[in-house]
Amino acid sequence: MKGMFDSLISAFRLPELRKKILYTLLILCLYTIGGLIPVPGLDRAAFTTLVQQWGTLGGLLDIVSGGGLYAATMFALGITPYINASIIIQLLTVVVPQLETLAKEGQAGRKKMTRITRCTAMGLALIQSALLCRTTKSAMIGTIPGWLNAILIIVSFTAGTCFVVWLGERINEKGIGNGVSLIIFSGIVTRIPQMIRTLYAKAEEVDGLIHNAVLGKIAGIALFLIASCITIAIIVFVLYVQNAERRIQVQYSKKTVGRKLYGGQTSYIPIKVNQSGVMPVIFAMSVLALPTMIVQVFFGSSTGAVATFFRESFTGSAIYYIVYFFFIILFTFFYSIIQFNPIEISQNIQKNGGFIHGIRPGKPTTEYIYKTAMRLNWADALFLCLVCLVPTIAGILANLEGVWFAGTSVLILTGVANDFVTQLESQLVTRNYKGFLD
Repeated sequence: MKGMFDSLISAFRLPELRKKILYTLLILCLYTIGGLIPVPGLDRAAFTTLVQQWGTLGGLLDIVSGGGLYAATMFALGITPYINASIIIQLLTVVVPQLETLAKEGQAGRKKMTRITRCTAMGLALIQSALLCRTTKSAMIGTIPGWLNAILIIVSFTAGTCFVVWLGERINEKGIGNGVSLIIFSGIVTRIPQMIRTLYAKAEEVDGLIHNAVLGKIAGIALFLIASCITIAIIVFVLYVQNAERRIQVQYSKKTVGRKLYGGQTSYIPIKVNQSGVMPVIFAMSVLALPTMIVQVFFGSSTGAVATFFRESFTGSAIYYIVYFFFIILFTFFYSIIQFNPIEISQNIQKNGGFIHGIRPGKPTTEYIYKTAMRLNWADALFLCLVCLVPTIAGILANLEGVWFAGTSVLILTGVANDFVTQLESQLVTRNYKGFLD
């Protein structure tokens, strides 16, 4: 622990690194302050009541928005439209040749892809703002005409999302870490006191249900301690899996360059168990939000069988959790496919005179790496489902729906923190400083 703080102090002493850290903190502070600005023309209490009718999905979206959704602030949509835009563009990259060509053009192509994703996010933000305004139209207040008030609300939601996307891009450009992930991270961190208060309130409820004062206090304290210990255990488990990796041993043959002999060493290819990080969970939550908003907007007052089925199915029912389960698995494999390239790894091994013991170079090596990664994807997907669904369902059964810290929030917090530490570690290593794990 002392070595870790020494490394942090050493990192902060570096002018360039200190500037990046302070810049990142400044952006996150701006996001936190901006999340306190209410949207004009909305009754906050009425808006919150309407959104809470979305059930579990509403709670998850509130987590991603950092509490902005329930609070009816400018950042109510948060980064969700940008995430949806990223999913759409990544899917289109597979089927649209022009986008695939851009993705392979290096830095210039990535800049164009980012610009396309940004424009798509703005369009989605406008659409989702309109849908959200239509869904919660009964919460609109003000003395101006209804249509003008609706425009004001839609523009406010859209502008808030655009500003959040801009903040995330500034972190990517001048700060440390992934901007989108850090914004979600900061939103959850600011809600930790509220989650603790919710858990404490549940403990007091247990205390009130037991007529014996002493036993009531003991039961309430026991509930608080048990929930806290379970949360700590989940954090340890998540960190263990996120840092776990499958190492494929690679043997490099000896070769002579000039008068020197190189090679003959053994190395390994580290493939992380949790290759996709927390992105499949965020993708699944964002996609599941779409049918809920559509049903609420177009069939909110309908009593038909189809509308009732969809309305009830996406508000925390068993069907919702089943769909959520399959979406997490789907996006785990999808994200791994677009991020992990076994062909490139195999080619690099062959170019450097390496080979995997018992596997022939070329296509057999590619297939071996691919199969290994696919097996790890199953472990990754089941891990994400376990961490996200089991604590949430257990919380609902125990009447602890407001305590989200034990499941999805822990996964996001630990995943983003791990990524941030890794990037900071790489910055230290390049400057010949000891790492956090030394």
